[in-house]
Amino acid sequence: MVKRLFDIVFASLALVMLAPVFLLAAIAIRVTSSGPILYRARRTGRGGTEFIMHKFRTMHVMQKSHSVITGTDDARIFPVGRILRAIKIDELPQLLNVLQGQMSIVGPRPEDPAIVAKHYGPLGRETLQVRPGLASYGSLYNYTHGHLLLNDAEPEASYVKQLLPIKLALEVVYVRNRSLTADVCIIIRTTFTIIGIAFGKGSFAEPGEIKEARQLLNSTPNQGIRSTMASQIPDQEREMNVSGPRY
Repeated sequence: MVKRLFDIVFASLALVMLAPVFLLAAIAIRVTSSGPILYRARRTGRGGTEFIMHKFRTMHVMQKSHSVITGTDDARIFPVGRILRAIKIDELPQLLNVLQGQMSIVGPRPEDPAIVAKHYGPLGRETLQVRPGLASYGSLYNYTHGHLLLNDAEPEASYVKQLLPIKLALEVVYVRNRSLTADVCIIIRTTFTIIGIAFGKGSFAEPGEIKEARQLLNSTPNQGIRSTMASQIPDQEREMNVSGPRY
């Protein structure tokens, strides 16, 4: 109940304060790319229930089928869209999903239903016990390190094999240790990360939760979120160069 109240108050205030940003983003999209302002993506939420997640559109409208995962230098992204993605303005419409009760401010990032159906094992499905969120340990790692693990030639395959396991393990760490204090810390960390990238910061230490996430992967083989990433990356925290954030 406290978390839900926090979500409603936070989302309501954010929508009011960020109204000018919403307006500028909408105008920029309309002027620079033909198509709708919002992109409506089908995602899997709490309990496996599907819902429509709102984002500002950052890609050209494509008529043919395409990968649900965006590569590092994906040609589908138009210039203004790349800026919106870099500083996460494209995610702001999800505040509406928070008010509707489909999402929370903090929680595991929601995935495409096809990825959930094909690649979520018992640990992956553990993340579906709570509402998905705008920010999480997994989204922070994806934001600062994810592009290093994606191959633009086959972004979906490399995402499932290299990034999804460690990302989901981080989400499980959150689910098992969630608290209002943890939520506030994640919001603060996410805010400072976005500001850092907006001002050109290109190197980020791995999150402190990464060690627990790797231990989780190593201790739960064949559970649907394990990959060779767990054994290839050393446990000690290190700096990794970041040329740009990806989702």
